[in-house]
Amino acid sequence: MDSHEERAAPLRVLVVDDDRLVRLALRLVIDGEPDLAVVAEAADGEAALAEAARHRPDVVLMDVRMPGRDGLAATRELLARPAPPAVLMLTTFDADELVLGALRAGALGFVLKDTAPARIVDAVRAVAAGEPVLSPSVAARVIAAATGPHSAHARADAREAARRRLAALTDRERDTAHAIAEGLANPEIAARLHISVATVKAHTSALFAKLSVTNRVQLALLVRDARD
Repeated sequence: MDSHEERAAPLRVLVVDDDRLVRLALRLVIDGEPDLAVVAEAADGEAALAEAARHRPDVVLMDVRMPGRDGLAATRELLARPAPPAVLMLTTFDADELVLGALRAGALGFVLKDTAPARIVDAVRAVAAGEPVLSPSVAARVIAAATGPHSAHARADAREAARRRLAALTDRERDTAHAIAEGLANPEIAARLHISVATVKAHTSALFAKLSVTNRVQLALLVRDARD
């Protein structure tokens, strides 16, 4: 085959939902895209972990509320494994505690089930590339949760815990963390800090290891907690 005709292998997707009809609908949507392929399905968190180990998907579409092991618990365990997939939470619920719980668990995106199919497949592609994704209504709730009233004691405890974790960083790692929390891309961070993109990537890897986070969303939430 001519090199111009070669195509990259489709992104491998695992669909996890306790509703068989939802799984079927998602499979039809995803398999209809030439660059995506559903490699397995699961009806609960326990099965999701087994199927992920068996099929090594690039992306897991994970329902939040399921019988037995729920999506948040499954996501935490899944992302603790070596070379984990990207996780996109897909649910009918958008309560604040679920949104923040999913993001803190390590999910890169949170999309409601009534999202248009085209946006769902775009979200799959985005998280596979390491880009955070939030439906507009979910984003609004995250902002509200971040700026709304909280228990003074709870906020103080979260702030102190976050500051203790960030205290272990070097000055340049801390600068990188704050830039990531602002949503800057690696080239923008490099320009701001007058360092190379390779150095930014090295600092980011060090941040993930030191702070025990798996992605930029978790890191941004930690920085936000330290500022509150």
